[in-house]
Amino acid sequence: MRVPMRLHHYSFKDYLLVEEMSAVKHEYLDGEIYAMAGGTILHAALAAAILASFGPQLGDCRAYTSDLRIRALTTGLATYPDVTVVCGPVEADPESKDTVANPSVVSEVLSPSTIDYDLGEKFEHYRQIPSLKAVVYVWQDHRQIEVRARTGDVWRNETFGPGAVTVIEALACTLDVDALYNRAGG
Repeated sequence: MRVPMRLHHYSFKDYLLVEEMSAVKHEYLDGEIYAMAGGTILHAALAAAILASFGPQLGDCRAYTSDLRIRALTTGLATYPDVTVVCGPVEADPESKDTVANPSVVSEVLSPSTIDYDLGEKFEHYRQIPSLKAVVYVWQDHRQIEVRARTGDVWRNETFGPGAVTVIEALACTLDVDALYNRAGG
């Protein structure tokens, strides 16, 4: 079996330099730097609706937009989730004061071009972040939310459709599927 040869192996510091000079966001994964896909109007509206839904319920936690970079220190992933929630003090990455190393919950609005990666390989990186308690996935093409939540070392998945309300236990928050999509105009 042939294994493709890697052309580059960038350090995290190399990646940070690229991010400083670029108007486009990039994801860092295992020494490679990838331009992130642009979003749609609905994608942006759903991310904003998630923030608005979480906001008044968060208590001592704080929600951030996709401008916040997180890093999975153990896996070589640095990325910008659509929504990140941090409970307690923010812990900056040792190599970048502008990168968070302790997200509590992240949310991704799923795009047709990245859905397989987001639900597969990217989740495998997310699940190795010790502080991460849940990942919330929101579909663009139909009203569906999937919550992957950690209890101890075990992750469980639950899917919610029209008419459902889910509890994000890690945040003591609820997400109403119909209200979320109605707020986003979807």
